[in-house]
Amino acid sequence: MATAVTANRAELIAIADSVAKEKLIDKAIVIEAMEDAIQRAAKNRYGAENDIRAKLDPVTGDLRLWRVVEVVEAVDDFFKQVDVAQAQKLQKGAVVGDYIVDPLPPIEFGRIQAQASKQIIFQKVRDAERDRQHEEFKDRVGEIITGVVKRVEFGHVVVDLGRAEGVIRRDQQIPREAVRVNDRIRSLIFSVRRENRGPQIFLSRAHPDFMKKLFAQEVPEIYDGIIEIKAAARDPGSRAKIGVISHDSGIDPVGACVGMKGSRVQAVVQEMQGEKIDIIPWSPDIATFVVNALQPANVARVVIDEEDDRIEVVVPDDQLSLAIGRRGQNVRLASQLTGKAIDILTEADASEKRQKEFVERSTMFEKELDVDETLAQLLVAEGFGELEEVAYVEIAELATIEGFDEDLAGELQNRAQEALDRREEANRELRRSLGVEDDLATMPYLTEAMLVTLGKAGIKTLDDLADLATDELVEKKRTEPRRRNDDTPKRPEPKGGILADYSLSDEQGNEIIMAARAHWFEDEAPAAPKAAAPETEDAGEDAVAESEQ
Repeated sequence: MATAVTANRAELIAIADSVAKEKLIDKAIVIEAMEDAIQRAAKNRYGAENDIRAKLDPVTGDLRLWRVVEVVEAVDDFFKQVDVAQAQKLQKGAVVGDYIVDPLPPIEFGRIQAQASKQIIFQKVRDAERDRQHEEFKDRVGEIITGVVKRVEFGHVVVDLGRAEGVIRRDQQIPREAVRVNDRIRSLIFSVRRENRGPQIFLSRAHPDFMKKLFAQEVPEIYDGIIEIKAAARDPGSRAKIGVISHDSGIDPVGACVGMKGSRVQAVVQEMQGEKIDIIPWSPDIATFVVNALQPANVARVVIDEEDDRIEVVVPDDQLSLAIGRRGQNVRLASQLTGKAIDILTEADASEKRQKEFVERSTMFEKELDVDETLAQLLVAEGFGELEEVAYVEIAELATIEGFDEDLAGELQNRAQEALDRREEANRELRRSLGVEDDLATMPYLTEAMLVTLGKAGIKTLDDLADLATDELVEKKRTEPRRRNDDTPKRPEPKGGILADYSLSDEQGNEIIMAARAHWFEDEAPAAPKAAAPETEDAGEDAVAESEQ
């Protein structure tokens, strides 16, 4: 019997060692799972109401089983408590408040108990394995990893990473790439998430960072930090652009990335299934960077609209299709690379646009300032486009225009300010006709024109304004690059906040909303202080006497 017991003990430890090595988890976790399974089986044998503990020695395999009871004066729970007299039989010198260990004999495992214990151990080991996988991969996001294609399910590729499995979802694959089971594949660890079914490791071959990491592997200067990839944009499987800069004036960043006879860039192209890569010198000057990003097209002129965060690029007529690219690919990648919305215009289109704006602004000045056509056109030619610019510019600057003097400049400023006042009054009347309360006019930064816009959007009271979030009020419209001569259907105009056209910052929007909410707290008057109680008996008696009188 002793030999059989020793064999069983050795077998338990051998199983724990084997499982720990196979699942790459700590042996102590397997021992703990076994103890939990034995503990639950013992509770089924002796009663679940008992506080039963199990301890398995990880070296010898010895198993100890016991019940914990508390010493009390009057027993309420016969399973977990004993009185002092009974406690003295178990442990001499026991007093109220002590916890006594009551040893239990070993239990026999039947088929049902063995199966239940097996399930408990498997579940504990599986949870520990999932935790180990999550801890191992959570800090490796952004790394390139090599695995073997295990299977393809519904277009998603499952990759064996050795100690775990990763998934390349359909939208993170290179289009038209043939992937077969048992193929070795490189991919970027894109995301690691802890979910109920275990850690999910998402991989990507379409992300721009995958291309960056491939270049870092092929170009030692990038790995060493001498050359830096400042921006990257991809149309997976078709074309890509990267912007590079060298921190060593003696090294050409483009040449280093291309390599001798194109060896370095070709290694990346082959891994990305023939995707063409444009390597572009990065520049801190956005206009220069845009010109470089639109290669191989030649750019005639770049106009930056900082207010709308757009860039207008003028190209010769014969360069239009090259600048736009097939189905807008070239300008779309250039927009992603620079982070700016890009409008491509021919010189004829740009000239027509400038002429239209010139006429519109001249007509506006003629009407609002009550001046002749020549004077209005002269203002526009000098760069004035809005009444505010005329009204608030320094008189000395306005007087420097050829044919102007300080008297004329002062008169124009007065007329511009009067025109702005007329606009403000007209907007005030329109705002009131829309039912917008006067309280909104006291809010910071809000003009009458803004209040009209709010009124048309249904914001008419302080409560209406206070209920808005900052992005609902001032978020800028998300812009997409516009393309000319493109047959693809136009997307609907992107929406922003209600006051998106007025160039208010998030801080200003937040200040407006907090000012609108201020009246919510003004109504909360502090509670009146309670009358102080008499501090002495004499004072109490005096108060009673006064009330009787």
